[in-house]
Amino acid sequence: MPRPEYVFDTKHDRYPLAVHVFLLDRHGRVLLMRRAGSGYADGQLGLPAGHVDLGETPTGCAVREVAEEVGIILDPGRLRACGTMFRRSLEPRVDLFFTASEWDGEPRIREPHKCSELVWADPDALPDDALDFLAQAWADARTGRILREYGFEHSRK
Repeated sequence: MPRPEYVFDTKHDRYPLAVHVFLLDRHGRVLLMRRAGSGYADGQLGLPAGHVDLGETPTGCAVREVAEEVGIILDPGRLRACGTMFRRSLEPRVDLFFTASEWDGEPRIREPHKCSELVWADPDALPDDALDFLAQAWADARTGRILREYGFEHSRK
């Protein structure tokens, strides 16, 4: 009998793994996307991001999501991991962050049902309507902090 490629452990809770990419232009600005139609943080600005699919690597996910969402091609070898966030949310999750400053193509909205606007912003002064954890993720990336536990400060008893 062939061995299955994946075995699912249903005895333990699991946290979704998501990847976010800070796309930095030659002026040092970061590309943000205005979320729409997803039911999560609609109207707020976020990074190109998505969940890592079964059998996919985080780097592969970053390349795929950026292509799907903003139509640019990233060289996986030029992506730089810049932080991990264990984040409390309505659905707690683990977020991996990458930076990229080189790509092929011009960013454009490829999924208008999920994104209503692209905005270039100073990552050190993100707009007030950016997702709350992005400023911390960027600060951690700049200082080299590898792991941040975010959103648990007010939940301790």
